[in-house]
Amino acid sequence: MVSAALTLDGQPLTLDDVEAVARHGRQVGLGESARKAIDAARRVIDEAATAERPIYGVNTGFGSLSTHRIEPDAVRDVQRNLIRSHSAGVGDPLPDAIVRGMLLILAASLSRARSGVRSDVVQGILDLLNHGIVPVVPSRGSVGASGDLAPLAHAALVLTGEGEARTEGTIRPGSEALAAAGLSPLALEAKEGLALINGTHLMTSMGAMALCDVKRLLGAALAAAAMASNAASSTDVPTSALAASSTSSARSATAPMATRAAVQDPSPSKTRLTLTPVTAISISVRGVKRR
Repeated sequence: MVSAALTLDGQPLTLDDVEAVARHGRQVGLGESARKAIDAARRVIDEAATAERPIYGVNTGFGSLSTHRIEPDAVRDVQRNLIRSHSAGVGDPLPDAIVRGMLLILAASLSRARSGVRSDVVQGILDLLNHGIVPVVPSRGSVGASGDLAPLAHAALVLTGEGEARTEGTIRPGSEALAAAGLSPLALEAKEGLALINGTHLMTSMGAMALCDVKRLLGAALAAAAMASNAASSTDVPTSALAASSTSSARSATAPMATRAAVQDPSPSKTRLTLTPVTAISISVRGVKRR
């Protein structure tokens, strides 16, 4: 069954959202309300870019060049060169799912209309996802809390028709990947290069994928433990307190987590282990039943 397209409307993503897009190719669209908010925010940037007052990253350089004023006719070159200069990652390419997760989280962040990019930029990221174009992103280069600058820059290169991308298992130049999908490269305007690389979307994607895997492993581990306990006709008393404690902690957490509670059936022939919300497994001498 094909999932309905995910619509970005400025709301937070769930782990299921990220995994569905990153690993299973769920399509993504930009909500109309988000598009209008993005375009309204962009008009503020366009006005600021031509104003006399210097605004970092909009009409000035970056870092040590922050006091250097950028003339309107040089804005595109500065943004493009910012992306190129930070595309300095090394190492093996990241897995496709991690890169796709990073692109989705980046698009979701930009869709909140707080970064001043055009809606065309967000749509360009979604086009990469929906056409199966995965930028080749080296696995080494993030500077941690200061931002996943290099990884995001490698992804942004493909948006501009540069860099490399993987499509249908083949690595090709970014320009060819876009052309094959009927897409055109983006010319970045004031602040857009900065907005594309100034974030921690890669490490967030890696964390999200890890959490999805842990949820499955937890369910498998608990099922295995339950079956082993039943096979050995052992008691669940030593684990009951731990299960209750885990359930209590999970209820107080801000994010949904897998919880567990072991309940001893009055009948000595059955032991029931309940996993919430990951799964529920009934263990009995007659076998294992998933519910």
